Amino acid sequence: MNIAWFKRDLRVADNAALSSAINCGRILPLYIYEPELWQQPDMSRRHYDFLKECLISLRADLKSLGLTLVTKTGDTLEILQSIHERHNVKSIWSHQETWNRWTYQRDIRVKQWALTNNIQWHEPAQNGVVRNIRTRNGWSANWNKEMRKPASIINTITGVVNEGSDTTPSPKQLRLSGDSCRSRQPGGRLEAQILLKTFLYERGEEYSKEMSSPVTAFDSCSRLSPHFAFGTISVREAFSATEKRIHELKNTSPDERGNWMRALRSFSGRLRWHCHFIQKLEDQPSIEFDNMHPLYDGLRENDFNEEYFEAWREGRTGYPMIDACMRALKETGWINFRMRAMLMSFSSYHLWLHWRRPAVHLAKLFTDYEPGIHYSQAQMQSGTTGINSIRIYNPIKQGVDHDANGNFIRKWVPELRFASNKSIHNPTAANSRSTDYPYPIVDEKIARKTAAEKIYNLRRATSHREHAKKVFITHGSRKSRMIRNHKDIKTNDNQGELALDTSIKYTSSSKKNK
Repeated sequence: MNIAWFKRDLRVADNAALSSAINCGRILPLYIYEPELWQQPDMSRRHYDFLKECLISLRADLKSLGLTLVTKTGDTLEILQSIHERHNVKSIWSHQETWNRWTYQRDIRVKQWALTNNIQWHEPAQNGVVRNIRTRNGWSANWNKEMRKPASIINTITGVVNEGSDTTPSPKQLRLSGDSCRSRQPGGRLEAQILLKTFLYERGEEYSKEMSSPVTAFDSCSRLSPHFAFGTISVREAFSATEKRIHELKNTSPDERGNWMRALRSFSGRLRWHCHFIQKLEDQPSIEFDNMHPLYDGLRENDFNEEYFEAWREGRTGYPMIDACMRALKETGWINFRMRAMLMSFSSYHLWLHWRRPAVHLAKLFTDYEPGIHYSQAQMQSGTTGINSIRIYNPIKQGVDHDANGNFIRKWVPELRFASNKSIHNPTAANSRSTDYPYPIVDEKIARKTAAEKIYNLRRATSHREHAKKVFITHGSRKSRMIRNHKDIKTNDNQGELALDTSIKYTSSSKKNK
């Protein structure tokens, strides 16, 4: 018999692992609740609740095929061994998984167990991430080729394996604390399909313009990220649907097209960006914990301020846009990309906190937590990759630019609900601070300048440049330009491209407010 082991691919459609397992004969669809995984510091109750809804959806879709999803709880090796002793497992099928270090180490143990027991473990890719890649050259072309392959199709089922399920473990049994996240997105395949359709045909026309502001992003962004993270829909499906929509729009008048073409091409590019960042963790699993560029080791580790960290994570920094975004994230499980970058940048530069603990805290809050993207971005926004332009977001200007009337701030920071539009972004300077709202924990200008000088001093060193070249060869995007004799290369940071750049580059969010 053959096991179709579901991990973060909780769907029937376009599931190469499932369809291949079915083609091999009798099949056992399996999902394993791993208590030790759920006890890792980056896991939370909101992830568990979203997962449960996805499994309900998956169970129903499998049932329509005549299959029963079997769920087990415990150590994966012990469960596989127990099933093997009862049913004589021939092969295991599961998609390649690029996730946190715990799952990486678990997979090493599973691979050894399969070899010892003469069981074939097949791991087809489910997106554009390539295992054991030799070079990044040609990666984008390969991604486009993968996205244009036909989706996997389920053939006739020849037999099933009778195996009982364990009782679903409760959050308490998995030692998950409260954090119900009342306003988070619901999980499940149908939810993903609805989001994709409404984005492509109703909500997404102003995506390119409205993705940056939390006022508009909740509606104008696709909101598919948690579904990609749990695999209720594949990146290929989203790419194919987007290409189809673009083709439809080409046959319409310019007035009917409006801003759709620009929006959908931008979205399609970010689907590639999604896999581009996961590829970094696949190539270098250590970036979950270690600075990508070693010259930054020791830069912040010994200066961690617990009071600053606590104020940041509770949304009590005295900077309204920072606090509004953190509180919105806690309540909804989502915030748009620019605001995520601002939260991470503020913790790393203004508060001078090493990126690891803030990144883990955000991981617990993001329903769409994807380690490959998350830790790469945490390091990008903390300036420790060595190859990206330094971006220090001015939280006051971010508020003015992306919440001009203060509506988002008033919603999530009710202490400031009576502040004027002019004073709400910097109530202390306007002498209109609410007695319930804290003073800024740091001076924005001084903190930004001090952080920039520290980073700049490191990036001047010859050794910094030499290692940055190595980092770029491993992780840099080749889409815009190829490496030219190891000289400095700059590409479009906003699209996820990388820049081998030893200069300090203030973004518009900070330069005008120096």
